[in-house]
Amino acid sequence: MAMRRIKVGDEVVVLAGRDRGKRGKVLRLLGQRALVDNVNLVKKHVRPNPNKNETGGIIEKEAPVHLSNLCPYNPRTGRGGRIGVRTLEDGRKVRYFKSDGEVLDLAK
Repeated sequence: MAMRRIKVGDEVVVLAGRDRGKRGKVLRLLGQRALVDNVNLVKKHVRPNPNKNETGGIIEKEAPVHLSNLCPYNPRTGRGGRIGVRTLEDGRKVRYFKSDGEVLDLAK
C-alpha cells in the first residue's frame, strides 16, 4: 500500500479556499478529505434532543477539507512543503520534504 502524504497529527497549511494560509493539526482522515483543527468552520443548526440531554442552537464545527488543498508545514522553511517518500538503510519508509530533505517521521 502506498504511504499517505498527510497523516493524523500532522501540522498542515491550507493551499486553497476561504481559509487559505491557515495552519492547523489534522484531527481525522476521511477518505480523500481531512478534518483540520479550526479550519473550514461551518455553522450547524442542531435540534434539541432531551434524550441525549442536548440543547438546540447553532454550533460551529470543522468541515472536511480535500487533501489536495493541504500540504504539510515545514518548520525549517516556515511554510508548506512538498512531500516525498524514501527508504532508510534499516528498511523503514519515511516522508521527507523535497525542499530541504528534512525527514518528517523521525521527530515523532
